[in-house]
Amino acid sequence: MTWLNAGRDRTGMTQHEALMRETLRLAEQGRGRVSPRPLVGSLVVRDGVIVGRGFYHEPEPTHAEVWALREAGSLAQGATLYVNLEPCSHYGRTPPCTEAIIAAGIKRVVASIRDPNPQVNGRGFARLCAAGIEVLTDVLPVEGTRLNEVFLINQLEQRPFVHLKLATSLDGRIATHTGASQWITGAAARAAGQALRHGYDAIAVGTGTVLADNPQLTDRTGQYRHRPLVRVVFDSARVRLPVTAHVVQTAQVCPTWLVTVASPQRLEDLSRLEQHGVRVFYVEADEHGRPHLPAALNRLFAEGIASLLVEGGSTLAGAFVDARLVDKVTCFLAPRIIGGGGLNAIGGQGATTLEETLNLTDGTIEPVGTDFALTGYASRTMAHLLAAARAAADRHHERTPNTLANHWSPSGVPLDSG
Repeated sequence: MTWLNAGRDRTGMTQHEALMRETLRLAEQGRGRVSPRPLVGSLVVRDGVIVGRGFYHEPEPTHAEVWALREAGSLAQGATLYVNLEPCSHYGRTPPCTEAIIAAGIKRVVASIRDPNPQVNGRGFARLCAAGIEVLTDVLPVEGTRLNEVFLINQLEQRPFVHLKLATSLDGRIATHTGASQWITGAAARAAGQALRHGYDAIAVGTGTVLADNPQLTDRTGQYRHRPLVRVVFDSARVRLPVTAHVVQTAQVCPTWLVTVASPQRLEDLSRLEQHGVRVFYVEADEHGRPHLPAALNRLFAEGIASLLVEGGSTLAGAFVDARLVDKVTCFLAPRIIGGGGLNAIGGQGATTLEETLNLTDGTIEPVGTDFALTGYASRTMAHLLAAARAAADRHHERTPNTLANHWSPSGVPLDSG
């Protein structure tokens, strides 16, 4: 059976896109409930009518496709199944989704993107094709990529997805020259920033932010999450994190991790922090005596952190930008100018040439109360995700010659480095 490409399907792209958007909305309901696994939604459609819906969510390990097939029951026979991520074809905590799809009598599968997991990576589509099921891929691939940006970076780079969140004045300041910073943005922007936390495994700040603001760094959305938000504090070998800080005093209730550099002179201070429930992670030092960020991300990833929301302050934000480890940026811009010697949002060494700057692409800007929210992806991140998707398509077509060789190529997304 031919594995068609969405650009060549003649059965109605508009309907496929509309149903895939509904599939993506379903998958979104798993946010905060599935990490480190992907967000997956599924529909079963028969004669233009949705007869089954499902999305993946913990603690129930049942996959989205199986939920949708169960709801559809006998109506799945001869129907079309929509799913935003390639169905698995291997045994894990559950049997392969491909076998459930085949057993249900589905005649066509419509998917958004391929799964780069080495255990899947085209094998799911190939199994369905071999069973005589028509497979239509690359429906809303950019939207599908955005939805699972965390999972895709985890698979492709074996590290957490890093999202830098800023709240600045129009001239890029996060405080006045006297240190006044509460509040630069309005209540609506602050609430939107809080909402971002719900979708992440961990939130990161530097010790300077803890000393200046003594933040709680909690998820206050009230929405269910299957594991608590981890608070990660980056500190130098001097270990400035005080035991009186909120993040230390509440470490027994909400996890607090300290990432620092080994210092024999500070063992007593670290021991006091550990007595309050703080987990301490030692990594090698960078040239400034601070934790080496690539090593820190590797350690966090090994501990199950799939996504990291970096909230500041200026030194930590600059360090992530300098290390080219930022995948996504959300900046809440207040329509005010601080000027003078106000504190810049991004510290660090900075770029020497314009070619070295962090360039954002695929961006949006929208009003949030009296402020604006600008969101964009590091162009190297989006380029990597799109290139990986194309490479996956190429590998599949090499394995399955009886297919169409045209691959999706979303327009309007620059693939320059940055």
